Amino acid sequence: MLRKLTPYLFVLPLLGFMAVFTYYPILQSVNLSFREWDFMSPSKPWVGFDNYRLLLTSRDFWNSLKVTAVFALISVPLRLALALAVASFLIRETAVSRIARGAIFLPAVTSTVSIAVVFSWVFSTDYGAINGFIALLGFDKVPWMQDPQLALYVIIFVNTWKQLGYDVIIYTAGLQAISLEYYDAAAVDGGRRFHVFRRVTFPLVMPTTYFLLVISVIDAFQVFTIVDVMTRGGPAGATDMIVNMLYRIGFTLFDIGTGSALAVLLFIFLIALALVKARVIGRRVHYDS
Repeated sequence: MLRKLTPYLFVLPLLGFMAVFTYYPILQSVNLSFREWDFMSPSKPWVGFDNYRLLLTSRDFWNSLKVTAVFALISVPLRLALALAVASFLIRETAVSRIARGAIFLPAVTSTVSIAVVFSWVFSTDYGAINGFIALLGFDKVPWMQDPQLALYVIIFVNTWKQLGYDVIIYTAGLQAISLEYYDAAAVDGGRRFHVFRRVTFPLVMPTTYFLLVISVIDAFQVFTIVDVMTRGGPAGATDMIVNMLYRIGFTLFDIGTGSALAVLLFIFLIALALVKARVIGRRVHYDS
C-alpha cells in the first residue's frame, strides 16, 4: 500500500499548491460572478445571472471582444509566419546564428512595462523617433497612437516584437529535430527548396506549430500590459482588450461580480476555442515516429 501511495505523496505538495493558488481562485471567481460585491462590503448578495446579462447586453463588452479577436487574427499568424521564417535562417549552429538567436530572444525576457514605455516614445506623435524620421523625409507626422485606425496595429507590432524570440527558439528546436534523411531523400528526387519546405519541413514541424498556435492564441486574449501602458484602451476603444476591460471593471470600478463574470466568460471561451482547434487542426498534426 505504501509503495502504491509513494508517487502520489511526491506530487502532493504540488497538488496542494495548485489547489490553493489555482483551483480555489477559479471556484471563487465562479461564485463571485453570481454575486454583487465591491471589495469593502461584508455582504455579497446573490444576483444570479444579472452580471452575465449585463455583460452580454453591453456595447463595451462586444467592442472589446471584437478588438481582441481582430488582434488575435492578425498577430497570431504574423508571429508564427515570421518565427518560422527566421528560425529557418538561424537553424544552422554557427556563431552568428547563436548571437542572432540570443538577440532576438532578449525582448521575450525583458520587462513588458519597459518595452511598452520605450515604444510609447518611439511612436510618440511629437517627439517619437519614427515621426522624426518621417519629418526628415518631408512628410507630415503620423498620430500613431491617437488614430483609431492605427493604434491597434501599433500594439500588434510591439507585441509581435516582444514575443517573436520565444517562437523562434521553439521553432528552431522543432526544425533541428527533423531527421536529415528526409532532406536527403528529397534531394535525390530533385525536389526544389519550396517543394521541400511544403512537403517535408512544414508537415514535420506541425506539432511545434500547433503548440505555438495554442500558446499564442491564449496569449493574444490575455494581452494587458502593453495596452495599459501605451494607449489605456483608447482612442475611442480601438485597443480596449478583454483583459483591460476586466481590470477596469474589477479594480477601477470595484464591481467584482461583473469582473468575475467576465473572467468566467473569457475562461469558457478559451476552453471552447482550444477544443475547436484540437478537433480541426489537431487531427492534421503529423508526429514523426
